[in-house]
Amino acid sequence: MNLLKAVRRLLGHDDLPEGFNGRLDADEQVLATAVLGDGGHLVVTSRGLWLPTPDGVRRLGWHLVSKASWKNGALEFVEAQERDVVDGAVLIADLPPQRLRLAEPGRVPEMVHARVTGSIKSRHHRDLPGGGAWFVQRKVPGRDGIVMQVRADAGTDEAALRQVVGEVARTLKLS
Repeated sequence: MNLLKAVRRLLGHDDLPEGFNGRLDADEQVLATAVLGDGGHLVVTSRGLWLPTPDGVRRLGWHLVSKASWKNGALEFVEAQERDVVDGAVLIADLPPQRLRLAEPGRVPEMVHARVTGSIKSRHHRDLPGGGAWFVQRKVPGRDGIVMQVRADAGTDEAALRQVVGEVARTLKLS
């Protein structure tokens, strides 16, 4: 290991795996990497998770990771999809859970946990007709400020949701 690699490891930074074809932002730092059980790598950076795709890799920003856990040698996570914006608040919906088996997890589980929980500034559940919704304020990596995300429970009345989201967004002066 050369001196630069040793210093980076002491500072808590990993190197990109060989063959990684993603383009990191200038100030994006590699925090951890892991070899996937079926080949390829998972890369954890200050901006998000770099996930393997059939065409290479894609970055999933921390503000779009709804949940993440480490179970039985695998990282399980739920990706949120932005579906609309109401007066500056972002309506999101969770995609089906994904599971990545890690051959050697290293610091990946702890880094993912720290980044996901660290991105959440506040959260509050509000009952609405037919269900309810989670209102979550999150920090978006690489941007100043906070984004308000709203995730409706199944069965929540869409008109009531949009009305309340608009009221909250205007109160907080999001737009």
